[in-house]
Amino acid sequence: MRAKPRIGLLGGSFNPAHAGHLHIALEALKRLKLDEVWLVVSPQNPLKSTQDMAEYGTRVQSAQQLAHHPRLRVVEIEQQHGLRYTVDTVEWLKHHYPRTQFVWLMGADNLAGFHRWRAWQRIARQVPIAVMDRAPYTLRALNKPFARRYQHARLHARDAALLSQAESPAWVYLTIPRHPLSSTWLRKTLGSRAFLVHT
Repeated sequence: MRAKPRIGLLGGSFNPAHAGHLHIALEALKRLKLDEVWLVVSPQNPLKSTQDMAEYGTRVQSAQQLAHHPRLRVVEIEQQHGLRYTVDTVEWLKHHYPRTQFVWLMGADNLAGFHRWRAWQRIARQVPIAVMDRAPYTLRALNKPFARRYQHARLHARDAALLSQAESPAWVYLTIPRHPLSSTWLRKTLGSRAFLVHT
């Protein structure tokens, strides 16, 4: 029997997409033994202001310019199917791709605020989660509600390749080489030129 494909989901505004996103995606491919990483472009993150948010098409183009790798894909399912919240996106994907093993990917900065996401515990029960270390959020993230609530479900980093097959809730925290770029820094320093891909 053919093995189920293992897909990492890296959601975000990609405002703009940059080399830091690429760094996380490639590390996830390697450490989690994934077949692909899908860059899931959000039409509008409910927790972010619309101020300084580039048009959706500009952000999609930014992600597409970044994803020049045979195992990276830009997907627009949230825009195409009216999905606003991650919990809805995850449930839609699991329903439409029942033979795919998904892993949600996020940086430690997102883990620190994960308890503010809609139905965050339902997300945790739906899909394994891989968290990539990002300075200076490590200690803050690991002391927040998600990490405390699901401490029992945390895999050791050496078992990261097993995460996609684990029954949820399951998560792993991966220390990876740190990358200096962030979308916020690029917008503040480069303005509209930030949407040129920086690698």
